[in-house]
Amino acid sequence: MGSNKEKDVSTIGFVGSGNMAEALVKGIIGTGLYTPENVFVSDVRADRLSLLSESYGAVPVQSNAELAARVDTLVLSIKPQNMIDALNSIKEAIGAETLVISIAAGIKVANITAVLGDMAIIRVMPNTPALIGEGASALFANERAKPLLEKAMSMFGSVGKAVIVENEDLIDAVTAVSGSGPAYYFLLMEEMVKSGIKLGLPETVAKDLVLQTAKGAGMLAAAADKNGESPARLRQKVTSPGGTTEAALKVFTEGKIGELILAGITRARDRGRELSK
Repeated sequence: MGSNKEKDVSTIGFVGSGNMAEALVKGIIGTGLYTPENVFVSDVRADRLSLLSESYGAVPVQSNAELAARVDTLVLSIKPQNMIDALNSIKEAIGAETLVISIAAGIKVANITAVLGDMAIIRVMPNTPALIGEGASALFANERAKPLLEKAMSMFGSVGKAVIVENEDLIDAVTAVSGSGPAYYFLLMEEMVKSGIKLGLPETVAKDLVLQTAKGAGMLAAAADKNGESPARLRQKVTSPGGTTEAALKVFTEGKIGELILAGITRARDRGRELSK
């Protein structure tokens, strides 16, 4: 293991430069958490390194080991199946005091420390709306990393909302609820567009109405939450007795939509547990 003695305290590196890494690079530079010259990126794809360098000023590094030796915070933004190879590529170079942040689904803290040793590790489950600065991320820190949680919270707060979970096992539930969650909303939007078309609306009209409704409902729910008003209360307010909304909701309820959603999210949680083994 290397040494952190000569490192700038505001350096950060990304092993893997895919979409989520790009979102984070954009966020932390855009909000001023890091200056471009202190953000380093590595990837097997030269085109991705060029993009992050040209678009945001991040510094491309030729190898994972070189990157690990230069930063005090290292983000593992790679696919789970590539994690062991990536960890082995940095274990001799990374400093003992480096904060390691992993956004790889299913990779436990123990999997990382088994290769790198006893280090400060934070697991994070972000989601794809981080790409537009509206992500939802949940963080779990091991004991060594807890004093560094505020730094990580600021980082993921730069691309949306960040929360902390105290139990690592809950990351699988987070993955099922918010990690995979955008796809559930996309499915609902997809089916609403199809329904609008079947009822006679032109495709572009159905699409525009559904997308704006989804956007507006999400923004309204977020605004109402600040006043302590829940989504359930908003649903009640828009549901007039004997009206059209009530008629639709009755069909959904009779189809046991709540049970179906719970079953799907539970299955996603269970699949996350399976993958972590």
